[in-house]
Amino acid sequence: MIHDNDEFWEWVYRNINDDVLSLRLRNHGKDEWIDAAITQIECRRRCNRKLTDTLKCRHFVFPSTLSAEQCTSDILADFHAGLVDDCANVLDMTCGLGIDTFHIARKASSVTAVELNSDTAEAAAHNAKALSLSNVTILHGDSTSYLKECDKRFDTIFIDPARRGDAGQRLFALSDCRPDVTALLPDISAHCRKLIVKASPMLDVTHTLRELPMTRDIYIVGNTRECKELVSVVDFTNDTNDVTIHAWTSGDDFSYTPSQESEAAVEFGVPEDGWYLYEPYPAIMKCAPYKLLSSRFGVKKLHPNTHLYTSSSPVDMFPGERWKIERVIPFASSELKRFSRKYPQINVAVRNFGWSADKLKAKLKVKDGGDKRLIGATITGDIKIMLVLCKDEH
Repeated sequence: MIHDNDEFWEWVYRNINDDVLSLRLRNHGKDEWIDAAITQIECRRRCNRKLTDTLKCRHFVFPSTLSAEQCTSDILADFHAGLVDDCANVLDMTCGLGIDTFHIARKASSVTAVELNSDTAEAAAHNAKALSLSNVTILHGDSTSYLKECDKRFDTIFIDPARRGDAGQRLFALSDCRPDVTALLPDISAHCRKLIVKASPMLDVTHTLRELPMTRDIYIVGNTRECKELVSVVDFTNDTNDVTIHAWTSGDDFSYTPSQESEAAVEFGVPEDGWYLYEPYPAIMKCAPYKLLSSRFGVKKLHPNTHLYTSSSPVDMFPGERWKIERVIPFASSELKRFSRKYPQINVAVRNFGWSADKLKAKLKVKDGGDKRLIGATITGDIKIMLVLCKDEH
């Protein structure tokens, strides 16, 4: 049941900054609506950063705390909406809380969204009205059944299959997720030209392309710290097998084709004191255009299996983090013994090194912290070195 009256929302915002557990204890056994109001406070607390734009709507309702945990962020939903053509008619087969639906609706002509859970569907319908989105239709039911029975054609179908099994285990293959988009491809292709599939960032790009033939674009989406998701855009009129791979990091799009990567020439080099080191963002590491990074940005790769790059002068626009190399230190017992005298505190990492970061840190007898970084890495000739890095001030 959706609670939406002045008393309900006045109570929510009067207590919005109170401790949730204390609120539940103080109000135990009182009016039934108070429990729903506390859920709104708890969900707003959890989604304060994730749904900055959506929660400007003061009457936005969460049907459960689970819906808050599982919903798409405003940033990612806005990205998904950008993949939809202007004024398109869209079907969202996995509505959930509806964040994707609502963002897409601001660009599309109409959005039909299907949700299996009745409470979640009711909340999504309420929220569409609260957000003044008159072009949204929320349906309660099984989207796979709806697709088989529907005689309507859409410009785009969007689907975000559930990534957890009945026992809560993570699912990584598209065919294991529900609904199984791979099995639904014939039905989906009969109802649209474009399909957008949001999937786990753990999916293998090559395997995904095999599972979703006629994929036109595949996006590995993330920020500077992690990959968030893998999104495939399938064009059912695409019979060329051409695909563009995009590593999308916080709004920056590094795109290329597999043929460009296979034809690229990589240059290897040995870093020196005062040079620069480049570490690709997680989305780049996921799609692995390692040769193309070298040729496109004019940087030298340290080793075929060490995915770090270096240059004597700073290179702008490289899709990764840039560090200034303070010292290049040979990996030798004498250097290990005296290292902590100069660097008692430093953040240690390894790349293709043969040792774990913890083992190297123990051998160096250093503590984590400070603004410097040490990376143990293997360079050309299978030589191990240690790179002392400081933040690039450019």
